[in-house]
Amino acid sequence: MRDWFKESFGEDYKIVYRHRSRADAAREIGAMTRWMELRPGSAVVDVGCGMGRHAMALGKLGYNVTGLDLSEALLREAQRADAEGIVNWVRGDMRSLPFPEASFDAAVNWFTSFGYFSDERDNGKALREIGRVLKPGGRFLIDFLNPGDVKRHLVPESERIDGPSGCLIRERREIEGDFVVKRIEVIPPVQEGDAGDARRYEERVRLIGLRKFEGMLDEAGLVLERVYGDYEGGPYRETSSKRLIMLGRCGR
Repeated sequence: MRDWFKESFGEDYKIVYRHRSRADAAREIGAMTRWMELRPGSAVVDVGCGMGRHAMALGKLGYNVTGLDLSEALLREAQRADAEGIVNWVRGDMRSLPFPEASFDAAVNWFTSFGYFSDERDNGKALREIGRVLKPGGRFLIDFLNPGDVKRHLVPESERIDGPSGCLIRERREIEGDFVVKRIEVIPPVQEGDAGDARRYEERVRLIGLRKFEGMLDEAGLVLERVYGDYEGGPYRETSSKRLIMLGRCGR
């Protein structure tokens, strides 16, 4: 199976997910940074930072932030938005982080930037890499979808118009085995009587539940301490919580 994320996280990603704002990111991380109890100036790596919404918000809170992503297109957008240079942007793969051991006080992984790999062992490898680059006792936070909620409330199909570009964005979703799969069409507006060719992408995220995460975290030397079900700190409920937010520390 091809690595879909190498194709899907390009220029069109910025159109498909334009509605995710930097203001939203700042609100989302407010409580979560308090939960992590980090001192100002702490070295934090945002693994899978995308366009840098959360990394920028962390930097503005006074942390020494490194944003890592595999996508050149998304990193370019992150750098463009970071006119003050408050974040260190690095291209790399979460399965092989380009940092020495014990480099960071904390590692964060926001908004389901995990579970992308067809080989399940790669997810464990990514967690082990997070454990490797954390200092002893360093903190981690993983903000993941809640599989139970996804299965119960999956919207099979939706579409909308992206205002700035005029593109029609059509999304189809289904569960395929252990994955939730989203197939995306970006259809340019009609010009001079003809619509442009649709551009098609696929996103595929493994539905990893809390019990599975517990085992993988333990194998990675990461100690799970708290679990929340939303950004307000509500309790996690397997069948109804919107998010699966896990906090803990490096066990060594």
